[in-house]
Amino acid sequence: MIMMPLTPPSESNLDLHMKHNTEAGSSCPCPWIETPLIESVPMSKVAGCRIFLKMENFQPSGSFKSRGIGNLVRRAVQRFPSITPKHFYASSGGNAGLACVTAATTLKQQSAVVVPLTTKPEMIQRIIAAGATEVIQHGATIADADQYLREKILPNDPEGVYVPPFDHQDIWDGAESLIHEVDHQMSGIPDAVVCSVGGGGLLIGICQGLDKISKLSKLPLKTQVIGVETIGCESFAESIKAKALITLTGITSIASSLGCTRVASRALEYGLRSNVHSTLVTDKEAVEACIRFAEDHKVLVEPACGATLALVYSGRLNQVIPVNEDDKVVLVVCGGSNVSVDMMYRWKEEFGI
Repeated sequence: MIMMPLTPPSESNLDLHMKHNTEAGSSCPCPWIETPLIESVPMSKVAGCRIFLKMENFQPSGSFKSRGIGNLVRRAVQRFPSITPKHFYASSGGNAGLACVTAATTLKQQSAVVVPLTTKPEMIQRIIAAGATEVIQHGATIADADQYLREKILPNDPEGVYVPPFDHQDIWDGAESLIHEVDHQMSGIPDAVVCSVGGGGLLIGICQGLDKISKLSKLPLKTQVIGVETIGCESFAESIKAKALITLTGITSIASSLGCTRVASRALEYGLRSNVHSTLVTDKEAVEACIRFAEDHKVLVEPACGATLALVYSGRLNQVIPVNEDDKVVLVVCGGSNVSVDMMYRWKEEFGI
């Protein structure tokens, strides 16, 4: 199998961000888009500061995963042009696999996904509809699915390309493009960025990008970064508490897309910085946030995304970092396809909302 190297790209990440739209018509189009940044009046009133929404739910795959996974797939096509078409293999709770398949289909490649047994039938159907050659269910967690993929499936395809869920430099570089967009759209970096944490790929990309913007501007890094998890999949929070990587014994949260029992080691490195914070919300708070967000903005997102929104809707943002009315705080609306109107009604009934 082809293991994508954990090496920095020859092209700078900022250059990649600036070029990707112009390359859309090339032989290797970019599988993600620049998304809107919208100021939210109702959420700003709750938070007591200016809340901006980075609408990653508008990505081709329905989530921010189009950036990182899409970048890895795209670079694999560029690095190994003699192997055509390539077959990409991903393990996923849903969104990473969907992003892999969407990117591979866009680039006229083949793809297969291994998902844990907890993955909803609706998500499996979406992955198939996106163009997957195969979807395999195995194991209780994403880690189980990933182990099965690497040990049982990939050895049978020597030229198969392994797509990790979150722990890869190409994935972090793709996620980094988000903060460069925000910097451009706001004409400067925000006072804080809030994002959900599963394996940590999005948080790593944001922190990586902030470091580069600070270096280029020769200004100190003041932006605060908040990683939010739901109780029941808090591998990031537990690792920060222990100052060492912690592997959870299992996932009990409804936010299955955040169901990584162990975060990337780079996520912990950033998590121990003074400007990076970890916080938790309950499943009920995440679901309530999804419902309120749908009412406020007429957009459906899954509980993994609702975790970020819940920090504002619960009124606890100011408990994690101090904010005033002029501060600009960006919430990454990471999206997710594991949601429907019927699911929202079921969650309302389940949690008595």
